[in-house]
Amino acid sequence: MIQPSNEFSADWAGRKLTIGTGQLAQQAHGSCTVRYGDTVVLCTAVMGETKEEYEHFPLMVDFEERMYAAGRIKGSRFVKRDGRATDEAILSGRMIDRAIRPLFPSHITNEVAVVSTVLSHDGINDADILGLIGAACALAISEIPWNGPIAAVRIGRVEGKLIVMPTYTETELGDLDLVVSGTADKTIMVEAGATQVSEADMLEAMKLAHESLLPVIELINEVVQAIGKAKVDPTQPKDDVQATKHAANTEAQKKAWAFLESKRGMLFANPLRSKADRKAAVSKLKKELVDNLDTLGIGKDEYAKAVAIMDRFVDSEVTKLILDEKRRADGRALDEIRSLGAMVGILPRTHGSGLFERGSTQVLSTVTLGSPGMEQTLDTMELQGTKRYFHHYNFPGYSVGETKGGGRGPGRREIGHGALAERAIMPVLPSKADFPYTVRVVSEVLGSNGSSSMGATCGSTLALLDAGVPLSEPVAGIAMGLASDEANNRYQVITDLQDVEDGTGGMDFKIAGTKNGITAIQLDTKTSGLPWNIVVETLEQAKKARLQILEEIKKAIPTHRAEMSKFAPRIESFHINPEKIRDVIGPGGKMINGIIDALKVEIDINDDGTVMVTSNNPESMQRAVDWIKELTREVAVGETFDGEVVRIMPFGAFVNILPKVDGLVHISEMALGRTEKVEDVVNIGDTVKVVVYEIDDQGRINLSMKRLDPDYVPSDKDSKPLRKK
Repeated sequence: MIQPSNEFSADWAGRKLTIGTGQLAQQAHGSCTVRYGDTVVLCTAVMGETKEEYEHFPLMVDFEERMYAAGRIKGSRFVKRDGRATDEAILSGRMIDRAIRPLFPSHITNEVAVVSTVLSHDGINDADILGLIGAACALAISEIPWNGPIAAVRIGRVEGKLIVMPTYTETELGDLDLVVSGTADKTIMVEAGATQVSEADMLEAMKLAHESLLPVIELINEVVQAIGKAKVDPTQPKDDVQATKHAANTEAQKKAWAFLESKRGMLFANPLRSKADRKAAVSKLKKELVDNLDTLGIGKDEYAKAVAIMDRFVDSEVTKLILDEKRRADGRALDEIRSLGAMVGILPRTHGSGLFERGSTQVLSTVTLGSPGMEQTLDTMELQGTKRYFHHYNFPGYSVGETKGGGRGPGRREIGHGALAERAIMPVLPSKADFPYTVRVVSEVLGSNGSSSMGATCGSTLALLDAGVPLSEPVAGIAMGLASDEANNRYQVITDLQDVEDGTGGMDFKIAGTKNGITAIQLDTKTSGLPWNIVVETLEQAKKARLQILEEIKKAIPTHRAEMSKFAPRIESFHINPEKIRDVIGPGGKMINGIIDALKVEIDINDDGTVMVTSNNPESMQRAVDWIKELTREVAVGETFDGEVVRIMPFGAFVNILPKVDGLVHISEMALGRTEKVEDVVNIGDTVKVVVYEIDDQGRINLSMKRLDPDYVPSDKDSKPLRKK
């Protein structure tokens, strides 16, 4: 028997938000549906057994789109079922992950799976916010240990007016797409794309976002109060054997921590400038710990737990150094950026290239320009259309000195980092009308130590300018970090986050933009949330860093190149009468494919009659342009042609003057004086010179041969010369 759904509702941004429980996915440890408009998302949370072999919390978050939710069948001719997650779904899943992960207890090693599945999509209300709200509710009502609830909200801005939970249309029309997750007074996760929005305006939007979270948090608390389960501590022993092992591990960690405490202050006593030096210092201390495990009375069975304490100790040392001594492990000031480097044009055959360095983070970006027909086709639950700019990000193992092989395709991290850099650049790209090329940027991370995604953003700017793409402004990005002691309400923002600084109590607050404002934000934190003053301070400090990096970019290339690479294709754009498009296409595409095959060009035609011919060969491109113009040429009164006689009638001859365009030379217009018979002057196959003297109201073209005769004198018997009715 199907159970009825328990429904809890609240008015939110002018629409009803409904959470339903008890009907679907009853075997999950926590499950609910979230509805807003006609968009419905099913969210579930399940916790597995403790996995002691894991050193880090194994959380898995998936956002699953279903084409049926939007009433659509997949466009592929060969694959009709939903397959691998789209990039958009992966980005939504990563967003949910970053919002909920910080609120799990740090000591648990149980596998936890959170899945948000879109069951219905109305094309008006985005499902990703509902997926995050539902994930928070499913965790909150389950027995899974989690320090929620939280909520999420999207903020848009159209013509200067902020909008809570904008529709798709409002988001597309606006200059801001901001997602904030957290409590009413603390920020946990931020995603933003913006068209050079100022820091002040961004903070105003974030403040509105926090105010808008409260109704949702209250709704989730209402659900928890009604059906919430008591939380469990999966680390508590269930029997005597587990109790003995747990006690031994706990004692081993205490002894290991005491040993490390005796070394406090020594790890970063002197500035360690390079990543290799810091890594060597940590490894040396770790070896000392391992060498002393027997002396400390720690048995081999407890070795792993004892050594695992090392990461916590390093994090605490870095935090103490910053909070107490206002200095960093590498000796930098708290607001100091590592050494910067920027170069362009380093590859001979790419259409544009840029190399960007920040410390030991090194990114090589390249640009490839293609015809409009090379645009990416989008066929997802939410998006149908094309995409003319895309950025691909690669992160090989050698960039961090690891032996990880390639050939496995991009992972979730690569897709997420690539999308962030792409989002940062998109607001400054020229319009398609001004720059009709399809643009692909690829960023190869050659060395990574702190925010390679922001390195990819800077590298993309360099490469695009080198390729001659007329960006409205160069874009740069920086990752901001944090050292914190939440128990004592102590925080310190740091500029240009790197390796050992990205630990417990920290944050990764990436901010990209131009000199005029912000174009993209991405925040995740390892705290229970950021107080408002930290958010404000971070944006102000990040702007100073961004402007410094922009100066470095301008030193390498002040503006886009006036001339594109000789290896880049050229595009000739012109307009034809839309009614003539069929003449260019030809039956079954025969005509256009014939031009393409003969001249090795690419041809794109829009419905409005815009034709774009793309080629690396100027001569072939011009021949293709001339060919198409001849096919679509509009005949004008007064034009002369050398045409072929194709048909003879008693009253005159039809002459072909353009492909598929014939005109009539009346017998009276063939020669000076009287002509008794058409064949006395012309025969089929003859080439004759004619002038267009009239185009009648039915579009028929009347031609004359005699009017080109030097001795021709108009008479009253002739039609009025050179006229169009």
